[in-house]
Amino acid sequence: MRIRKAVLPVAGLGTRVLPASKVIPKEMLPLVDKPTLQYIVEEAVEAGIEEIIFVTSRSKRSIEDHFDVFPELEQALERKGKLKELKALRHVQTMAIYTSVRQPVALGLGHAVLCAKALVGNEPFVVMLGDELVAPETPCLQRMMEIHEKYNGSVLSLFTSPPELISSYGIASVQDLESGVVQVSQLVEKPPLEEAPSDLAVAGRYILTPDIFELLEKTPQGRGGEIQVTDAIQMQAEAGHCYGLRFSGVRYDTGNPLGLLTTSIAYGLRDPAIAPGLREYMRQVLQ
Repeated sequence: MRIRKAVLPVAGLGTRVLPASKVIPKEMLPLVDKPTLQYIVEEAVEAGIEEIIFVTSRSKRSIEDHFDVFPELEQALERKGKLKELKALRHVQTMAIYTSVRQPVALGLGHAVLCAKALVGNEPFVVMLGDELVAPETPCLQRMMEIHEKYNGSVLSLFTSPPELISSYGIASVQDLESGVVQVSQLVEKPPLEEAPSDLAVAGRYILTPDIFELLEKTPQGRGGEIQVTDAIQMQAEAGHCYGLRFSGVRYDTGNPLGLLTTSIAYGLRDPAIAPGLREYMRQVLQ
């Protein structure tokens, strides 16, 4: 079955980037001239996703507003002859179908995914975390979809983690199947370094089969009272239905101040309109 839907869990409080995220969702913090979340939506659309499902909370209304129509602004841009800006605005509003559901209580990523059950239905879907970006020149979703189509299971994007960050990620134990493709046999959420089964960490991209919902409903709350999607995927791995892509491309973590700043610089250097000025500024301050 072709994958049409992507779930974007964006209900978190964004505490790592406070106070900037007190009233502005961390996913809406800008990178150059777009909110971070827009890059993620564009990545999904580029891979063939047609429907974006936002899992939001009461403080994230601006996310839905950003992707909604804004007739007054469109009329103002049209009156002023700002057709380039108008075209960009309408592209955001029409590049996908947008739906949303609220996560009433912050009970973890697994619970956020479970909140989308009614909107996803009985079909495989993508999950994309709102603070991890993949460089457009090294995409991974399309390849993950190909792996899902071949092996008919869930697929994780995996990258080699430095030792000091292993306790921050879900870590996978794997067996190689073909070039860049593995079968996941074990998945552990944020293990201490000495207990980690490998150094392969789960990046913020997942393809999940719909049986994940039944597994999540049976998953007890773990550390911090949260329902971990890792625990449910581990059950799929035990049944032999979980695979992984060894991702060697460029990824960015915008969930902390340094990551947000360096990602913005990287994307600014890709923008031909501002890259020359940015490079000149960097040369001046680094002298």
